[in-house]
Amino acid sequence: MRRWAETAAAVAATTRTSEKTRRIADYLRTLPPADLPVACVFLTGRPFAATDPRTTGVGWVAARDAVERAAGTGAGSLSRAYDRSSDPGRATFDLLSERDARRAAALGAGTTGDPEAEAVAAAHPGAPSLADVAGVFASIVRARTQARRADLLAALLDRCDPLSGMYVIKVLSGELRIGLREGYVEAAIAEAFDRPLAAVQRAHMLTGDVGETAVLARSDELATARPELFRPLRPMLASPSKDAEEIVRRVGAPAWAEDKYDGIRAQLHREGPRVRLFSRDLHDVSGQFPEVVEAARDLPWDGILDGELLAMHDGRILSFARLQNRLNRKNPDAATVRAVPAGYVVFDVLMLGPRSGEKDAGTPAAPEDAAGEPPSRARPIGAVSSVGAADPDDEAPGVGLGAVPPEVLASGAVPQRADLEPLLEVPLEERRRRLEALSLPADRFALATLVHVESAEALDAAFVDARARGNEGLVVKDPASGYTPGRRGLSWLKLKKALATLDCVVVGVEVGHGKRHGVLSDYTFAVRDDRPGAADRARARAGDGAAVAGGLPLVTVGKAYSGLTDLELADLTRWFEAHTLRHLGRYRVVEPLIVVEVAFDRIQPSARHGSGLAMRFPRIVRLRPDKTPDEADTLSAAAALVAE
Repeated sequence: MRRWAETAAAVAATTRTSEKTRRIADYLRTLPPADLPVACVFLTGRPFAATDPRTTGVGWVAARDAVERAAGTGAGSLSRAYDRSSDPGRATFDLLSERDARRAAALGAGTTGDPEAEAVAAAHPGAPSLADVAGVFASIVRARTQARRADLLAALLDRCDPLSGMYVIKVLSGELRIGLREGYVEAAIAEAFDRPLAAVQRAHMLTGDVGETAVLARSDELATARPELFRPLRPMLASPSKDAEEIVRRVGAPAWAEDKYDGIRAQLHREGPRVRLFSRDLHDVSGQFPEVVEAARDLPWDGILDGELLAMHDGRILSFARLQNRLNRKNPDAATVRAVPAGYVVFDVLMLGPRSGEKDAGTPAAPEDAAGEPPSRARPIGAVSSVGAADPDDEAPGVGLGAVPPEVLASGAVPQRADLEPLLEVPLEERRRRLEALSLPADRFALATLVHVESAEALDAAFVDARARGNEGLVVKDPASGYTPGRRGLSWLKLKKALATLDCVVVGVEVGHGKRHGVLSDYTFAVRDDRPGAADRARARAGDGAAVAGGLPLVTVGKAYSGLTDLELADLTRWFEAHTLRHLGRYRVVEPLIVVEVAFDRIQPSARHGSGLAMRFPRIVRLRPDKTPDEADTLSAAAALVAE
């Protein structure tokens, strides 16, 4: 871990992209095979790969207790160190340095002539390797209590020198802050093993795992990369746009306009009787929607679909607020399922093949009914009836998979099958054709409403129709586009019109007044600053406590007091109290992890906020637990909505 930390520090010390890439490439070449994937994943500022749904669950309190125990300092010492740097990693470094100074003094003078190396070796005879750190992170995930997580982290930090400990905390918190984007790691992998950058990028797109991509690059097997069932892909994203003319100009004509649904983005993976649903943040949500899982269990094909989970009743889409009743229930009871039935609107197919174990399953043509339509085929925003109870999908991971190696079962993925065709690089037009040919249960599934538009006027009309159907708006797509997981480009554009909304990150909270006295109800929120040089300015201001998401600084755009229920406010008050970074009187600076969707009447220039913009009459529409801060809207997206 020490060598990894030294490499990270060297990367942080230079602003030149080529130098960052070179330093990482030189380091990667020296690693043994087992350490290579871990090192690459850590360099993206995550404890686990982007497509790995595990989270450590370590909050500020547990981390504080662990650091203070490992450092042998009193209660409150980390908070005081944090107040000096506004960086938990740096604060950890300071406390561990004080500890090591005490240890070195107790050990006496050395004899090698290199006091620093001598102190590190003497004070840390059991210094952790990369594998050790990765193992502790995995154990923390399995821990059932915050106290146990703190114990594991404290034991790890006790073995770390200050530099290694600093970066353990930085990786664990997801705030590496060394000026390193994921694309730089891809470039370093290409340079380290002399592979084409395009091949590395393609493999990373297909696997979603930069560590696995590095292993494939090292062995010259990048061409074998492919998506796998039950290992979720990062969803392809649509860029926001403010008007129809701009969209038609960028996408071209004809363009495809799909309804933008107000639900939960989800992938459906199925093989044989095994079915799983994964949210946009790659968590398994199968147990929350048992009726959808059950409806998909007997389909005559295997593969991966992309779509939206919605609350539906008798073919009518219900509000997102209704769907929220299902989101925090891992295994809803029959009454909940009946009260808020769910359906799945599908808009893409990403992998397809015959049903496992059935020689000629595929997607056979269904017999036509009197109207000439296959009776089992889902219809665009089809009729969904009320639903009875269904048991949660609680199969063991290996059911229906045959002899699966333990390491594969541990990852959740299944072995690659030659008869499953990845469709990510197939044009959307062909993917939609394949999707419409599938047998889908019409009582629980529907196809996204799709219209072809040739002009801005036609697109505006389609937008009005989509809003009339109770949907948010439109996602306009280039029919020739491929599917690029985790990427946001110009081949998919979402049309937003007033009343506009932006996904923002809560960076500060304040105690309310009146009936909300004692509740943290006033939220200050921010967007990601993507102006040229913003990332560099964020690094320069690291000591000022500047919040960062996805390598970009967060800049405030407004403050809201309304929109959440009393129950939501009570739950969030407890969360913010546990994740407070600094107290400023009644105001608290909090960990920038909560994403909210904020509506407003207009957005206008303002000197009040660091963004230079301010929302007029903002209100919180809903929480976005399905989104990470890295997916919050950018300042350029907000600026594009400024009234002219």
